[in-house]
Amino acid sequence: MDSPFNCLVFDLDDTLYPSETGIAEAVKRNIEGFLIEKCGFSETKASSLRVELFKAYGSTLAGLRALGYDIGADDYHGFVHGRLPYDFIKPDPQLRNLLCSITQRKIIFTNSDRNHAITCLKRLGLADCFDQIICFETMNPNLSKATRPDEFPVLLKPSMDAMKLALHAANVDPRHALFLDDNIKNVTAGKALGLRTVLVGKTVNVGEADYVLQNVNNLPQVVPEIWVSQSDDGDQRISGTRSELESILTTTPVGA
Repeated sequence: MDSPFNCLVFDLDDTLYPSETGIAEAVKRNIEGFLIEKCGFSETKASSLRVELFKAYGSTLAGLRALGYDIGADDYHGFVHGRLPYDFIKPDPQLRNLLCSITQRKIIFTNSDRNHAITCLKRLGLADCFDQIICFETMNPNLSKATRPDEFPVLLKPSMDAMKLALHAANVDPRHALFLDDNIKNVTAGKALGLRTVLVGKTVNVGEADYVLQNVNNLPQVVPEIWVSQSDDGDQRISGTRSELESILTTTPVGA
């Protein structure tokens, strides 16, 4: 039989690049800056409120709108992501080679806005490696039409509604898709929808994931069946020899 996967769905932040990059910490600082500058909270309150809103609503923006603050998504993302130190993200030629060796559809599924996703992919050198980007705008197409802040709840992973909407938008059959994410709650939600799941950035499976990867570049060693193909005589085999695959994944392209 062929590979069990006809589509791979990748989270972006802290999945395609490591959390140690520093982008996540910068996002937190910018969110607190937004709460101080745009909403009038004190520095002390902003820090605790960011955590409280994330826990209760999944994001600060979702929480602010649910509480009645008329915050536009574009304004919020422009402040929080528009001043990130994107130069912290470096090109990853090994990951590019890995992705290019995968013939199945490859989709980005992120809670972030499209501009952030595109910028990160360009910095990584992966802008042309994915077939589709499912992002904040995909899951919240009517937000700008709201007549009051709480009219349309903000949808984000790990909301089951957000997950279902994303799979529908990308025409993904969860029975034949692999979902990679660094967030345990997101992985659990994906598993509940029938996706095969990979928890990225961990060394121990602390949830219900089917696989665990410390780094996304370890994918061929942990999930080699991605590259399985059926030969003319009906035998199941890895596409190319192991040495050929490893060569593809470790060779740095000229000009990278």
